[in-house]
Amino acid sequence: MAETTHTTQQHQTQVHTVESSAEELDALRVSPGAHLAEEMATATRAGRDEVGLRERAFTVQLGLRATPGTASAEALESALGITLPTQIGEVTGDEAGLYALWLSPDEFLVVDVSRRQRPGETLVAEASLEGLPGQAVDLSANRTILELTGSKAREVLEKSVRTDLHPRAFGVGTAISTQLGPVPVIVHHSSALEYRIYPRASFADFTIRWLLDGMAEFLAD
Repeated sequence: MAETTHTTQQHQTQVHTVESSAEELDALRVSPGAHLAEEMATATRAGRDEVGLRERAFTVQLGLRATPGTASAEALESALGITLPTQIGEVTGDEAGLYALWLSPDEFLVVDVSRRQRPGETLVAEASLEGLPGQAVDLSANRTILELTGSKAREVLEKSVRTDLHPRAFGVGTAISTQLGPVPVIVHHSSALEYRIYPRASFADFTIRWLLDGMAEFLAD
């Protein structure tokens, strides 16, 4: 009984420590696009239903390495509750919550847009790989996510992205690595009128300004 009480108290202490760390982290965080939030909000209001732009900051982003169909991939899938994509452009999971993007035959980006990143995001995935080849890395600070929405969103992207974005070639639930202007990005067609753009954090300022410029013709005076 004493041992059980001690274990429970220890777990409560660990939970409290993680929660305290998360609160401290939130107080210090500044997203890569925070300084342009007002410009994006103003453009979105002027874009009405035609076009809008916002940053979805501090989302969970995990980099996984494992070959689909192997014990490593199965362990990660079981731990995360999601299947891994098996082909170029494929996205698996729930695009309103936890999903996985295909980056290469054995590399994936797992994203959770339903919540903010917290310390220890990779612990469960890392534990599932014990004794197995593979990797799980927290990449939440590596990229930010920009959401371009509206009936003219595709037209804005088509000015700069070197890929056929027509729905017959790039339908909902598809994601690719490409370039937006000179910037390497991931573009994810997350819903009918929404595209998620993943630039490296260091390119966020440039990418936001580039998109705002592309939106200009669709904004109301």
